[in-house]
Amino acid sequence: MEMKVENLSVARGGVPVLEGVNFTLSAGHVLILRGPNGSGKTTLLRTLAGLQPPIAGQVSADPEHITYGAHADGLKATLTVEENLRFWASVHGIGRIDAAVEGFNLTGLTHRPAGNLSAGQKRRLGLARLLVTGRPIWLLDEPTVSLDAASVGLFADAVRAHVAGGGAALIATHIDLGLKADTFDIGPFRANGERATSSQQRDRYADFDEAFS
Repeated sequence: MEMKVENLSVARGGVPVLEGVNFTLSAGHVLILRGPNGSGKTTLLRTLAGLQPPIAGQVSADPEHITYGAHADGLKATLTVEENLRFWASVHGIGRIDAAVEGFNLTGLTHRPAGNLSAGQKRRLGLARLLVTGRPIWLLDEPTVSLDAASVGLFADAVRAHVAGGGAALIATHIDLGLKADTFDIGPFRANGERATSSQQRDRYADFDEAFS
């Protein structure tokens, strides 16, 4: 199980933001994605997750092996914590949610509607969904937003257990998670801001990009 990225170029709003990206994410490894705000980290993650097409290059990975955690928590507000997790577990064919509940300290919240949770609790529930997907490749965009130090520790523990079991994680973050990880800086791959795609490419990608903004 691995994700291999070769000569990948990605666009935001029809304008190239990254060009010639190459890396391999292998089982048992964590890769930290670095770059300033607006540099293209989210666009790259969306492309790797299959949410938008690349301009060029290819991503070699089984789509069924990938799960993507974006900025939004993606919760159903009227469902309880338990119901949210059971829904996602059923989607992915996973029978139990115990590890997810315990791993993100949600035991005392299982019967509370997600809409009544604090921002940090919602984030923990959103991240707990990772543990009920059964998918080995995690693509995560600033996963620790709204988390306190203790909850960041829970998340880091979940990542350690995931990679120890043969999984892999690509994480865009500005903080030190205390993980054994390599760093991938997207700075050298930033596209020339003065160069735009052809009008045909611009029309093709602009509408698609806006649908996921």
